[in-house]
This record gives sequence, C-alpha cells and structure tokens, in this order.
Amino acid sequence: MTCDDNALVKNLGPEMQAMMGVYALYWKLEESLAAVKQDLSHQECHMMIKLDQPKRMGVLAADMQSVPSTITSTADALEQSGYLTRQRDPEDRRAWLLVLTDKGLEVRQMLIAEAGALFHRTSGLTAAETSEFARLARKIRANIQKTGIPEGLKK
Repeated sequence: MTCDDNALVKNLGPEMQAMMGVYALYWKLEESLAAVKQDLSHQECHMMIKLDQPKRMGVLAADMQSVPSTITSTADALEQSGYLTRQRDPEDRRAWLLVLTDKGLEVRQMLIAEAGALFHRTSGLTAAETSEFARLARKIRANIQKTGIPEGLKK
C-alpha cells in the first residue's frame, strides 16, 4: 500500500476501512496458506479442522456449509491417505462417524498451529487484539449464518 492508498483508506468511513482490511487479510492468508497445506486440498484442510470430534457426515456437511457429495469425496480422499476412518455410530448403527486417526490428529494440530502463527504474522495483531477480533468475527459469522449463507460458501 502506498502513501496515497493509506491517505485514501483513512478518509473512508470505518465500514469501508473494515471491509478493505478484511479483504486484504483474507487474500494474504489464502496466499500464505498454500505453503502450509502440504498435500491437502483446501476442502481437506477445512474438514480436518472441523473434525474436532467424531462427526456424522450430515453434521459435518452443515458445519462446513457444503453439500453431502462434497463431504463424501473429501472424506474418501482423507481416508485413503490415512487421516481418518469411518466408524459405526454407537447411537445409530445405520450411521457412520468420521474419526481422525492418530496421523490425522497430528496433522490437524499442525494445521491449527501453523494457521495461528500465520494469522499473527499476517495481521500484526497482539494476542489481546486477536481475541477481540475473534469475538467480533464470531458475531459476524453468526449473523451471516442466521441471515443466509453466501453462495460462494455453499460450494
């Protein structure tokens, strides 16, 4: 950003400043996450993060704001790579749970740690600022989920 860009941003209202900051943060994180992902696709990384506990595929589809067929193909790829297994749900033997393997848990922890470090490097926020940003981001996310998921997140 040049000096002229900084002056322009400062002259805009807080809403536009916030949108421009979030947009810049998103694109910088997307660019940087490509180096962290190793052999996993974006969707596979997303699933690994969402599998904090064994989950049914339908629940995971809702969590990931995705269609069941995408969840199935992503789970198939992760299972084939040894990151997760399918186990019968003890509460309903007709249903299956996706469960991370030890290898999957290890990679999940690495992804979380790397993403956290990346966020701090990219955002330049302190721990306290990150906590406040996270609180506000959760509020924004909840409102978006309540008012309608954007089409781009449904894919």
